[in-house]
Amino acid sequence: MLENKNSNVKKVIAVMSGKGGVGKSTVTSSVAVMLAKKGYKVGILDADLTGPSIPKMFGLNDEIAGGDENGIYPVESKLGIKIISVNLLLPDKEEPVIWRGPIIASVIKQFFQDVYWGELDYLIIDMPPGTGDVPLTVFQTVQVDGAVVVTSPQDLVSLIVKKSYNMAVKMNINIIGFVENFSYLTCPDCGKKIEVFGKSNVEENVTALGLKLLSQLPINQEYVKAADEGRYDEVENEYLKDTIEAIENV
Repeated sequence: MLENKNSNVKKVIAVMSGKGGVGKSTVTSSVAVMLAKKGYKVGILDADLTGPSIPKMFGLNDEIAGGDENGIYPVESKLGIKIISVNLLLPDKEEPVIWRGPIIASVIKQFFQDVYWGELDYLIIDMPPGTGDVPLTVFQTVQVDGAVVVTSPQDLVSLIVKKSYNMAVKMNINIIGFVENFSYLTCPDCGKKIEVFGKSNVEENVTALGLKLLSQLPINQEYVKAADEGRYDEVENEYLKDTIEAIENV
């Protein structure tokens, strides 16, 4: 693994999808929080360089990552999750990242080689959507122990997500399983499950690939509010229990 000489990362888990807007950052953050609350030492590498959202979710809006001869130091959340993101390196958080592929690939390599992660049980990578330069760089230069693929109920999304799955297979990446986000909305009055995006066929598609649908996540306003207010350390996403168990068994 391309890694800082002073770091010891035991397992690297990628959270990926073929399409943006399906909740990869939410799943990444939830997985990291749940693992941290179980006593593991956890880090998040925000590999979505052009649309970083992890720092804001954990209330790190004004933080800047420092460094010394050991490398760049990730910023820690209240729960002790170590986080690195391009937004923790730029003085202006609203400045757009307008970089070509080779520069983006170089930055991703630096996030592994130059960041002093220390001792970590799990490093969770929040991947950008698609099958472009960043996923290719990660899979070619880092020993990824497993990948969780995030999807949503729409047929079109399922089709696009399969592209991401096929890329991971071609790169010999172990697919841990799928997580479906936005599966349903629970009516606050009667408790009925409302399938906002129609009936899902994700489980059938996943089973056809010989894989598992690990979790189905509802639309939850409390999670959205916690992310917007930078309080994601407080989130208890019980719906990801089976996903966490699968990651622990990698």
